[in-house]
Amino acid sequence: MFRAECKAGTVLGKTACAILSRGGLVSDDIVNQIVAGRIAQPDCASGFLLDGYPRTVPQAAFLDELLAKRALPKPAVIHLDVPSEVLVARISARRQCPVCGHIYNLLSQPPKTAERCDADGAALTCREDDTEAVIRQRLEAYEKLTGPVIDYYRSGAYFRVDGNRPPQEISREIAALLAPGPPWGESARAADQELAGAR
Repeated sequence: MFRAECKAGTVLGKTACAILSRGGLVSDDIVNQIVAGRIAQPDCASGFLLDGYPRTVPQAAFLDELLAKRALPKPAVIHLDVPSEVLVARISARRQCPVCGHIYNLLSQPPKTAERCDADGAALTCREDDTEAVIRQRLEAYEKLTGPVIDYYRSGAYFRVDGNRPPQEISREIAALLAPGPPWGESARAADQELAGAR
């Protein structure tokens, strides 16, 4: 959403992208405005997925108010828990094609030809916010803010999922947790606890 706003040349987008490129976290007010504008669009009318939001308790409270105004239920929260060193390795290996925008990962989804886009042959680039120093700054700030957010959501439909596994395993676990049935109630929480205890 930030990059879409930046590409569109909005004031909010330019401000957000400048902060991200320095490794900072965008203020609650700016993030909330961008999210509110995006989920007000028609394609979000039946539901939506938010990745990396909310990151602070004020953002979570804002989202609750926003959903209540739209007569939507409180969110189901999936916490993908991954060790910091693994995240640094994954993110710093990310590359993007400047022509078509396709994203690769040198570790998990590499291009067929080193550092070249499969579709158009363009030289792949590393985004400014994907360098190791910037990633570590972002993770440090994230860790300080995330604990209270997890506590905020624990009493609701909150699920911790081990994200340091193959994508197929993670996908199956999330699908099972969010499958139709008792809507993210006691049975889902019990399943989450059982899965966490098995690790």
